[in-house]
Amino acid sequence: MADGEKAKVIPLKVKPCPVCGRPETPDYRPFCSKRCADIDLGKWLQGDYRIPTNEFPEEGELPDIYPGENPED
Repeated sequence: MADGEKAKVIPLKVKPCPVCGRPETPDYRPFCSKRCADIDLGKWLQGDYRIPTNEFPEEGELPDIYPGENPED
């Protein structure tokens, strides 16, 4: 740059929150709020985000009882 020229400032694009679509905020990026961040975390913990596969778990990787099942029924 020559003397006297100002640097060109390009503003960052504000992306929408992946949960609700509102603009993201710096404190919770890429989300807009703690609420949306918690909703996304809950989806991860419940297994909503997973890649479908045709592979079966190896022997010993499956639990004996799945959550919600009662072995005495």
